Amino acid sequence: MNLAVIGATGYVGDAVVRELAARGHNITAFARNPAKVLAAANVRAVAADVTAADFAAQLAGFDAVVSAFNPGWTNPHIARDFRAGYAAILAAAKTAQVPYLLAVGGAGSLYVAPGVQLIDTPAFPQEIYDGANAARELLRDLQARDDLNWSLISPPARLGAEAGFSEERTGKYRLGQDDLLLDGDAPAGISVADLAVAIADDVEQKAHLRQRFTVAGV
Repeated sequence: MNLAVIGATGYVGDAVVRELAARGHNITAFARNPAKVLAAANVRAVAADVTAADFAAQLAGFDAVVSAFNPGWTNPHIARDFRAGYAAILAAAKTAQVPYLLAVGGAGSLYVAPGVQLIDTPAFPQEIYDGANAARELLRDLQARDDLNWSLISPPARLGAEAGFSEERTGKYRLGQDDLLLDGDAPAGISVADLAVAIADDVEQKAHLRQRFTVAGV
């Protein structure tokens, strides 16, 4: 398949590029600094600004696009930049008639009880609230649209070693929909490598058209 990854040098984006490239797909990796993109024969690194006027033209012709766009959790303007970035990405995807756009969202919008999302619980880290809330707004925006072939994946509450999980690639995961996945009474986790496996599987199958889904390790 001819695939594109936006945010190709970030924590999730880099893992997705590596997984898709290992499967033999032809990857166009969009990044602000293309020198940091994985060097491989089937990976083409492209310098890109998602808010540029020509970005829609750059998205044309792909079988699917993965957006791991994130302005950075330490960015003091993350909410503003996340909203502006995704407004541009969605507009470009619509103009380019992208067949399948998979966006990487956050765990904050997953439900922990009827009508209660993780982001609204007292224990949710306030230092990442603004970015998580912007990701929740993205999900709401997508759910209201029928002019894009979108999907959104919410990682589990614990992603990778920094969240106390693992970085091992097992190739296995379990699927969920809108509720926070658990391991017993504790929030579940996944390695970023296995998150990339789930993303690659979904893109290949276009399995969650106009749906949000989540995953966790097994």
